[in-house]
Amino acid sequence: MISTSNISLRYGSRALFEDVNIKFTPGNCYGLIGANGAGKSTFLKILSGEIEPTSGEVHVTPGERIAVLKQNHFEYDEVEVLKTVIMGHARLFEIMEEKDAIYAKPDFSEEDGMKAAELEGEFQELNGWEAESDAAELLINLGIPRDLHDQKMKELSGNEKVRVLLAQALFGNPHILLLDEPTNHLNLEAIRWLENFLADYEGTVIVVSHDRHFLNQVCTHIADIDFGKIQMYVGNYDFWYESSQLALKLAKEANKKAEEKKKELEAFIQRFSANASKSKQATSRKKMLEKLTIEDIKPSSRKYPYIHFKPEREAGKQLLTVEGISKTIDGEKLLNNISFVVNKGDKIALVGPYGNAKTALFQILMGEMEPDEGTYSWGVTTSQAYFPKDNSSYFQNDLSLIDWLRQYSKDQDESFIRGFLGRMLFSGEEALKKSSVLSGGEKVRCMFSKMMLSGANVLLLDEPTNHLDLESITALNNGLIDFDGTMLFVSHDHQFLQTIANRIIEITPNGIIDKQISYDEYLEHPDIQKQREQLIG
Repeated sequence: MISTSNISLRYGSRALFEDVNIKFTPGNCYGLIGANGAGKSTFLKILSGEIEPTSGEVHVTPGERIAVLKQNHFEYDEVEVLKTVIMGHARLFEIMEEKDAIYAKPDFSEEDGMKAAELEGEFQELNGWEAESDAAELLINLGIPRDLHDQKMKELSGNEKVRVLLAQALFGNPHILLLDEPTNHLNLEAIRWLENFLADYEGTVIVVSHDRHFLNQVCTHIADIDFGKIQMYVGNYDFWYESSQLALKLAKEANKKAEEKKKELEAFIQRFSANASKSKQATSRKKMLEKLTIEDIKPSSRKYPYIHFKPEREAGKQLLTVEGISKTIDGEKLLNNISFVVNKGDKIALVGPYGNAKTALFQILMGEMEPDEGTYSWGVTTSQAYFPKDNSSYFQNDLSLIDWLRQYSKDQDESFIRGFLGRMLFSGEEALKKSSVLSGGEKVRCMFSKMMLSGANVLLLDEPTNHLDLESITALNNGLIDFDGTMLFVSHDHQFLQTIANRIIEITPNGIIDKQISYDEYLEHPDIQKQREQLIG
């Protein structure tokens, strides 16, 4: 168990946390959420001992081991991959090193023998004989093939290093796991494996993630950082979000009778209790939800941008025809004879492990790059708005946000522009910020503003949730569900894919798989794996 007593952290006059008292118990997984800058990663560092709080204490049950997902991807560059994973259990690795040093002595003494025997006993207690096989299994499950296990970390790509560091945190069944964005750079199979691993995990897990599907699958509780405090809620992310929105709505309806409010909240709790989760913690979570009182549900101070795409005109039936497009970049064939037709109302998720291929297709369709072979044609009634994966070229000037957005607006009036920016959480002085100094998330919100002003009836979005906080992801997700137009989009956000797409196109090196079904149906479809194997070989 890990808990805090009166933890405060101040930077000058600013208090990030104030008198936080919270307890995290074994067998539960806690999703730590909060607006950008609320201090999620900082709080994990306080729990791990990396940062000292201004006041207060962290308490860990004596003898329990904490494991942390490391964020420094260069820390182990000179270490072999398999050894890096085993180093996650510091005491076990120390014993292994000490044993090897003793056995390598040319003048091995009786005293050395006694010390070695003592170490061997502890080594066995810590399951040391299975250490290498256990570490290898973790790596394979996270997508690191066996031929890389003896390589040095510096020889791996950035994505591969992240997976090795995750394996390091999971190694040796620590009592307490602190995970900051563990699904970053994981493919679908690895995320599913991690979800199952954490569902079976008997220790305490505290996780920060922007992946709502992941939080919904693994979390038994949500720890919400708000108003400088941390409030604990039973349930997953969806329960927290919907309950906080309902509480906010009821708080605004001041004249509504107390009895009516009570019935509405009780009905909400009952609905969520009945559908708590498909995870293995579902039964106990259902019981906990049923014990909730009205007072346990509170409105959140979190602000959500208003994202609403409204086409200026309706498109015709046939919007886009792609015929035999191929493209090779730097000797790698990204697109191979790609053909499909986009129809009115299609919301197409482009999926597959080859991210560069999907980006290349978008760049071709938007006229930024020529195909090597093939053609495409847009319907005459279509207008397109494009969200590129790299938006840096749009922000290479020193315009204020008002003047930046004015470039893309038919209505040039400042009050109109300010009103639009306000809905995207740029109010007051924020609207005068220079576009060149915006954060990644702020740039993304500006790009959405630009797209909304265009009135386009076809949207192309390449990884639009990158750099966004949970609030903006949720607002974007809802905005695209409501969009009465046609879309092609790329995302690694499972909930985004499942709730928006009505058609899936997977791009492979030898063609496409095209199905008019939801994302979850696509994942479970019995014939798709066979088709994928035929195309990929």
